[in-house]
Amino acid sequence: MSESKLVAEWVSKAEDDFETATRIMRWRKKPQPDAACYHCQQCAEKYLKAFLVLHSVDFPRIHHLPKLNELCATVEGSFVLIGDLLEQLNPFATETRYPGYSAQVSDARYAIAAAKQVRKFVRDQLKLK
Repeated sequence: MSESKLVAEWVSKAEDDFETATRIMRWRKKPQPDAACYHCQQCAEKYLKAFLVLHSVDFPRIHHLPKLNELCATVEGSFVLIGDLLEQLNPFATETRYPGYSAQVSDARYAIAAAKQVRKFVRDQLKLK
């Protein structure tokens, strides 16, 4: 697969995650904050990976947003600006998927806002509208 097609596929999957997170929180009778938080983390992860692919940076098969962000910052130093957002989203890769933690609606609202900021930042870096 060509680099540009692979970047486009990562972006498409990231957009699917963002849309899923926002859609399931609009369900008035039964919002799903665990799922929304998970999909927000996934959106951020896939955008970071799209950036790394675009710049031919190899990355391990991980879900750890801070580590992926470190790799992005080796190409573009301004990625440090979204470090705090990624730290906050990072636990949602696993915590919301297993018993012992349940996200609240307020957590999901925060996660969506954080994912939206990460999404905009990386889309700007990818020169996407």
